[in-house]
Amino acid sequence: MDTFVNVSVEQLSEALTFPVEAYLSQEYARAEGDRLWSKVWLHAGRVEEIPDVGDYLTFDVGEDSIVMVRSSPDTIKAYHNVCSHRGRRLVDTAPGAQCAHGRKKMFVCGFHGWRYDLDGKCTFKLDESDWKSALTEERTRLNEVKVDTWGGWIYINMDPNCVPLREYLEPAASILDPFEFAKMRYKWRQWVIFDCNWKTAIEAFMEPYHVEGTHTQLLKYGQYYAYSKAHGLHAVSGFDERDPSLKMKQSSTITRVGKGKDPRISTYELQNEIYTTVNNASTTETLVNAAKRLVDELPEGTPPGEVIKHWLASARADDAARGVNWPTITPEQMSEAGLAWSIFPNMAILQGVTFALCYRARPYGDDPHKCIFESYALERYPEGAEPKTEWVYAEPTADKWGFVLSQDFSNMGAVQKGMRSRGFRGTLPNPHQERKVTNFHRNLARYMGTGAPRVLK
Repeated sequence: MDTFVNVSVEQLSEALTFPVEAYLSQEYARAEGDRLWSKVWLHAGRVEEIPDVGDYLTFDVGEDSIVMVRSSPDTIKAYHNVCSHRGRRLVDTAPGAQCAHGRKKMFVCGFHGWRYDLDGKCTFKLDESDWKSALTEERTRLNEVKVDTWGGWIYINMDPNCVPLREYLEPAASILDPFEFAKMRYKWRQWVIFDCNWKTAIEAFMEPYHVEGTHTQLLKYGQYYAYSKAHGLHAVSGFDERDPSLKMKQSSTITRVGKGKDPRISTYELQNEIYTTVNNASTTETLVNAAKRLVDELPEGTPPGEVIKHWLASARADDAARGVNWPTITPEQMSEAGLAWSIFPNMAILQGVTFALCYRARPYGDDPHKCIFESYALERYPEGAEPKTEWVYAEPTADKWGFVLSQDFSNMGAVQKGMRSRGFRGTLPNPHQERKVTNFHRNLARYMGTGAPRVLK
């Protein structure tokens, strides 16, 4: 493996390249378990998935399996999913499966019947006296994993000496706190096994630079020039202007006006296009319906800013009438939050005032050319009206995922194959619009000790 001197945050604005071994090398994929996955905070589920005492949820990454359980009304604990006796998994998970979930009063090993309470203590060992007092509580209890929550997500960290979750997530957590993700619930959730590395998959959602080449149908609604900014481990992208004199003060997924002479019409067309082609996500039905009424509620010639202001006020009132209250987010907070976040190492969040579209990618064993890819939509609902959802395996087609996501999927395997070509000279990420990608590899190299970006000479 080649080793480069890592670049600084300031150098991310330079023309950079980074090696492709991180995508192709099985040696690298195997090393990720020790150097990356066991050292970082990983989004492993949502709090609402385990609401009651005894509810559990598994999370697998590489060779490791973690079980999270609500051990008391206010406590979630996490353990390595392995019996202390002979190493059998306590909760079976099928190879490549999304997760296992259910409810237990205790965990019972299916091999020799050893039992563990929800606090991880081994409460029964068959013929314990045979060990002549060698089976101490510390030796037999489940191996605990760090667990914490933010925004309604459950995070785990296998490193007992890790920094606290909040410290790890900053400044992304503080910037995104106003969106109150904890008050959102699953709208749908799907997963699939892709023929590409997990990094190839998650990087497909790190920048809007690909819109003009991949999502050409969206170009009639607006231009998609973007900025990309590093925030430590994490990074954000948002709408930008090629002409600095035209820079917008706000950059969010729901306040972008579409192209055209009449912003009343283009705003609706853009919202409807997004909703119908991104699997009913990345906006809401309330926002679409409020946009559809703009031509009836505002006179022709209304300036774009006033159209947006009226539209959002109308949608807020519609939601309030059905019991959905919007959080208070200032224009400055919306601008700082941008369009979409990459949370290191493998999570993406495209956020709105009442919704979020999220992605996660994980390795498929130690095969560098396969990964488990997951996507789900979150939304605010009236209390008790949230839909009942489960993880659904869905083939990567337009009818299962929506037209836009299927376009993204079409690139992943092709990129993975292309990087294996002896004719590929190396990556050339856009210094302005794909800085999330280079920042990702800058941080990845810190953990892996290899493959750092370098300045092109």
